[in-house]
Amino acid sequence: MKKFINRIDDLVHESLEGLVGCHGDLLELDPEFRYVARKERRSDKVALISGGGSGHEPLHAGFVGPGMLDAACPGPVFTSPTPDQMVAAAQRVSAKPGALFIVKNYEGDVMNFSMAAELCEMPVATIRTDDDVAVQNSTYTTGRRGIAGTLVVEKMVGAEAERGATLDELVRLGEAVNAATRSMGVALTSCTVPAVGQPTFALGNAEIEMGVGIHGEPGRRRVALAPADVLIEELVEAIVSDLAPQPDRPLLLFVNGFGGTPLVELYLVYHAARRQLKKRGLKVARSLVGSYVTSLDMAGCSLTLSALDDRLAELWDAPVRTAALRWGI
Repeated sequence: MKKFINRIDDLVHESLEGLVGCHGDLLELDPEFRYVARKERRSDKVALISGGGSGHEPLHAGFVGPGMLDAACPGPVFTSPTPDQMVAAAQRVSAKPGALFIVKNYEGDVMNFSMAAELCEMPVATIRTDDDVAVQNSTYTTGRRGIAGTLVVEKMVGAEAERGATLDELVRLGEAVNAATRSMGVALTSCTVPAVGQPTFALGNAEIEMGVGIHGEPGRRRVALAPADVLIEELVEAIVSDLAPQPDRPLLLFVNGFGGTPLVELYLVYHAARRQLKKRGLKVARSLVGSYVTSLDMAGCSLTLSALDDRLAELWDAPVRTAALRWGI
């Protein structure tokens, strides 16, 4: 294992210190409970709080800032944060309008955020993301996994929260965005968890994992490596078949890298996916390409499609200023 590490136990903390040091105009790090929060607090809006295991950067701490999250709670690598982190973050960033937890559908995250919601003294609601169409149940979930579509939910709900929407309104919006969003990924290599020191799973030189999870969980099946057009056609077909978008409804196409795939390949994937959608009579109206919901050093990518209407497109376009996403400001 070759990684930039001093001590494995210090990896996440030192990374968070670096994030906040680099973006000190936006962020602050709580030294005791180790959550990342907006430096400038707004007391007139519902606070959006998310989190999960580290190793998926820039998710979630990289999405803290105006237009998205108010706080993020990072756990150890691929391990859920604790309820006390979440409660402390909620107390720091929320006010009278309450707090909204945005939680990926993994058993540890769901359990700990649920415990935190019971302990919070302010009004709290929860949105659970489950956009992965690859498998119905997996190693860490009951039901579908929450993966890259979580970014889409956080962006649109974050934009609406900035405008002063109520907690109930934001829950309805988040659930609608999640329902209109589907994802699926493919891995070319495994990832290596630093504390383990070896790849999570083994792939042959000519094998890939179709439908892999963002922790290296098994997907639908192992298949032979094939040209990109063949692989992307399978991803698009699986997502479109499940989402069943209307031909006249514009789409957001999000190509997400898993951490070990260069942009030259991700843009090739975007090109292939867009052509596949055009063949099916579907129109891409908004796009995002980059490594935003990663799996440490895994080579591979996921595709996310989200069906838009005028309101959702406006929320996607709304200004955002975070460490990882920034436009309109």
